[in-house]
Amino acid sequence: MRIHFIAIGGSAMHNLAIALHKKGFNVTGSDDVVFEPSSSRLASYGLLPAEMGWNEESITPDIDAVILGMHARVDNPELLKAQALGLKIYSYPEYIYEQSKDKLRVVIGGSHGKTTITSMILHVLNYYKRDFDYLVGAQLAGFDTMVKVTDSAPVIIIEGDEYLASPIDRRPKFHLYHANIGVISGIAWDHINVFPTFGEYISQFSKFIDTISPNGKLIYCENDPELRKIVINSKANIERIPYGVPAHEVIDGVTYILPQRTPLKVFGDHNLMNTSAARLVCEQLGINENDFNQAIASFTGAAKRLELLNASKQTNVYKDFAHSPSKLKATIDAVKAQFKDRKLVACIELHTFSSLNKTFLQQYQDTMNDADVAIVYIDEKTFSQKKMEPLTEKDVQTSFGDERLLFFNNAAQLEAYLRQLDFAQTNLLLMSSGNFGGMDLVRLALELNV
Repeated sequence: MRIHFIAIGGSAMHNLAIALHKKGFNVTGSDDVVFEPSSSRLASYGLLPAEMGWNEESITPDIDAVILGMHARVDNPELLKAQALGLKIYSYPEYIYEQSKDKLRVVIGGSHGKTTITSMILHVLNYYKRDFDYLVGAQLAGFDTMVKVTDSAPVIIIEGDEYLASPIDRRPKFHLYHANIGVISGIAWDHINVFPTFGEYISQFSKFIDTISPNGKLIYCENDPELRKIVINSKANIERIPYGVPAHEVIDGVTYILPQRTPLKVFGDHNLMNTSAARLVCEQLGINENDFNQAIASFTGAAKRLELLNASKQTNVYKDFAHSPSKLKATIDAVKAQFKDRKLVACIELHTFSSLNKTFLQQYQDTMNDADVAIVYIDEKTFSQKKMEPLTEKDVQTSFGDERLLFFNNAAQLEAYLRQLDFAQTNLLLMSSGNFGGMDLVRLALELNV
């Protein structure tokens, strides 16, 4: 098979390219720019394009499939050439389905928790040396790539994103996998540039339920009222399996799942619910509760999800991927509940299209109320890059409903402020899907004033 990737440098795209290369396919690709770590990883397999840019001469009739990344535009010259030649063009989720249509497909969807639930399932399956394929949205410890596609594995575990599949396929990715077992972790409005109303966003999850194979199974969080409503109203011919927060206790900063008193290395109600979802999936795959608990006890978390940067007797510093309102509140609540005797300095970087929209910003109302010091950072260059109207400190404070909230738009000033704080009996939580203007978070964590 000869496969060509247009926009090969994307996170999922370059991992799929590597997976197909390992499978023995003849893989080529192009992109106008490839950042790290994609460039080094592609180069190590001989897949990094020799030159950056698009070249329609690389599209020839002998190509079996073209895989189109979201980064490409509809007028991309390679895409236009492939269309003119009548080549088969796939989005990457379509091609994942093409490679897994004879397997049992487990698809994890939801506005939050997808990566963690998927990572938990992979950890448990790996613990018991099961043969499985996967697609996950983060680089995991113990896994060489974020995508694995083979002929032998009987099951594939897929993190199902609700964002669009490709520039020419406006369907959400998770609609294209046709799950046998589906998971929905919860619904909180996101991606307003694609789903401008909450109703449009919710409908994507109703449609996802309809894509589950007949007689398949839906595992869903019954604590979410919007999700519970669409599950009840769905006419899909599937089994519905609810979950919530399992019985647990917290002793000396460690969470234990009851009744077996299984100690976890993760914490917070959101992670306990993620654990419940993963356990139910693993039960469907033949792993009982006791065996699941034995394996999950060694799960340290997905990358950038409450990742511990440094710990002392008085201070823990965490980095987290949280950026949407629901993720922000759940992460703050988790750290406060786990360390009741410590103060919390919480800092969120806003840099996604949704979070920088003045109307959507109101969704952040009261999300940081439980932080002892609440900080919002926005890189001042972000607005010009995204061609958006800048937000002021007053805009942010009003939307969050907190006049004591601190606002920074300069990374050096933010770091200077954090360094002068006294972190005795105080935790620091740094949340972003960006990079805080290039701030060295690990060094900062090691050098705080404790």
